[in-house]
Amino acid sequence: MKRNLKLAWSLGFALLIALPTMAQKVNKLSKKEKKEGWTLLFNGKNFDGWRQCNGTEMPKNWEIEDKAMKVFTAPDKKKGRGSGGDILYPGKKFSNFELSIDWKTSPEGNSGIFYYIQEVPGKPIYYAAPEIQVLDNKDASDNKIDSHLAGSLYDMIAADPNTVNPAGSWNTVVVKVKDGHVTHTMNGKKVVEYTLWTPEWDEMVKNSKFKNFQGWTDGIAKEGYIGLQDHGHAIWFRNVKIREL
Repeated sequence: MKRNLKLAWSLGFALLIALPTMAQKVNKLSKKEKKEGWTLLFNGKNFDGWRQCNGTEMPKNWEIEDKAMKVFTAPDKKKGRGSGGDILYPGKKFSNFELSIDWKTSPEGNSGIFYYIQEVPGKPIYYAAPEIQVLDNKDASDNKIDSHLAGSLYDMIAADPNTVNPAGSWNTVVVKVKDGHVTHTMNGKKVVEYTLWTPEWDEMVKNSKFKNFQGWTDGIAKEGYIGLQDHGHAIWFRNVKIREL
């Protein structure tokens, strides 16, 4: 009897420990998050509120799969070549904010998360917006440069690759922007920190692939849209939420 009681107590205690995790639902805000001012940008059911960058509708190479937004290789494209399927959330331009996104990549996958997007007709999503890299660090073809690995400020500041879970596993990236000061946090660890609109920032731009992009040389805007990249690989995004600071 004592053994059974001890076993029952142990199981009950384990259940209590697990309850907070079990209660956490995908694409849902907790009471705490709501009090803190978080807003969901993706409902887990459809693409309401999203559209193609420089377009009016959602690109056809996006679908909802397992309560996540999934971009995939368009049938008429080779793997690794996007089909103009970059998307953004046009409901509001954000300035000071904290953005949290769960992402998962397929083997060899490559994509990006962008902020301060300015839609320029005929130009790609990255023409005038910083990028947080999304990548399969192990097998993607773009894994030869440190600042091209997942979590990095693309082509400018490298993130710690040891914080990134492998292809097929979920990662959580948090981007915080406050008065030009920016941090990237990957799976709970701060991996990148920088300040926009400073001499140090201008120097990084000059030494990056964006040095001849007018959208960058004119100066990154101080507000803009949030967006996701189509790079011709299967990538999933969920729990897309933001709060203004």
